[in-house]
Amino acid sequence: MDQREALARLRLCRSNGIGPRAFGKLLFRMGSAIEVLERWHELPAIATSQVRLADPAAMEREWTATEQDDARFLFLGDADYPDALAQIHDPPPVLTIKGRMELLAAPAVAIVGSRHASGNGRTLARTMAHDLACGDITVVSGLARGIDTAAHEGALGQPGATVAVVATGIDQVYPEQNASLAEEIGAQGLLVTERPFGAQPRAQAFPARNRIIAGLSLGVLVVEAAPRSGSLVTARLALEQGREVMAVPGSPLDERHRGTNQLIKDGAVLVEDAADIRAVIDPLVARKARLPRPAMTAPTRTFKARHDAGPTPVQDADVLTARVVSFLGPEPLAVDDLVRQCQATTAQIHETLIELELAGRLERHGGNRVSLLFA
Repeated sequence: MDQREALARLRLCRSNGIGPRAFGKLLFRMGSAIEVLERWHELPAIATSQVRLADPAAMEREWTATEQDDARFLFLGDADYPDALAQIHDPPPVLTIKGRMELLAAPAVAIVGSRHASGNGRTLARTMAHDLACGDITVVSGLARGIDTAAHEGALGQPGATVAVVATGIDQVYPEQNASLAEEIGAQGLLVTERPFGAQPRAQAFPARNRIIAGLSLGVLVVEAAPRSGSLVTARLALEQGREVMAVPGSPLDERHRGTNQLIKDGAVLVEDAADIRAVIDPLVARKARLPRPAMTAPTRTFKARHDAGPTPVQDADVLTARVVSFLGPEPLAVDDLVRQCQATTAQIHETLIELELAGRLERHGGNRVSLLFA
């Protein structure tokens, strides 16, 4: 696309009140971001009243700063945008990337886990990542302390290399102690973010980042994780996206293993080394190689496929969220029952539940049941 359309898309992406789903609906309706902005006054007030359009001059500055940092933008619908990520419920309309872009097309496994990892956990994550990357599997993680750091370190310098999905601007590093690691990844691997240039870390950005980690990967391995940790959110997102979930078992006396042990109880694949991971991933890699690349050159095709899939009882996200909340309470309710009571599709319910979970309002229970968390 030309730079004028790219800047228009960047402006929509950076506008307060326009998330990935709203962005998709706008482009589906108007055909281009330029058309959306030029006809903004024609849109229903109910759709625009809560939106604060970004300053176009700020978009020019972000574009320049990104190029000066040796990074670039990748828009949903671009030929190089990763196919797997494009197929999730809420793909980022724009990514900022720095490093080896070809890694986005490579088969990948995410390795995540506790920030307060044990020494054994770090060693295991580093070894597994090294062995996978030696075998041309790219290792994806989130540049956090603990397991994430060990995974990146193990994969660096190997053929598969590593991708770090960060929750800050491409020019920022969090935690600061990983500054040199981030620099190495930007040179030998790939840094990825959906956040604007210069963006500082904030709590709500980390769970949103996790959906990208899962979306880029064929499977997610959780090495150590306490109950209700961010790593378990990543695992659940992976399940919703149709990815494989794997976990390393551990002592029930260690809080850091309670989450992974529960994942295994719930059906995650128990793994102990890279060979176990390859047994899960290699058939997926072979199947992916046999499939033709989706013929999708514009984001409107992605969203059109969803709209043309057939009528759905509930299409407004805010209305559905309110309906889900009204049916939930402190007592666990089966998700299947929630689908029937809300008269929505399973995909819509799962997407809404993920948003509630990321907002800290949802608790999951065994037997595919959920309840609301009350402050």
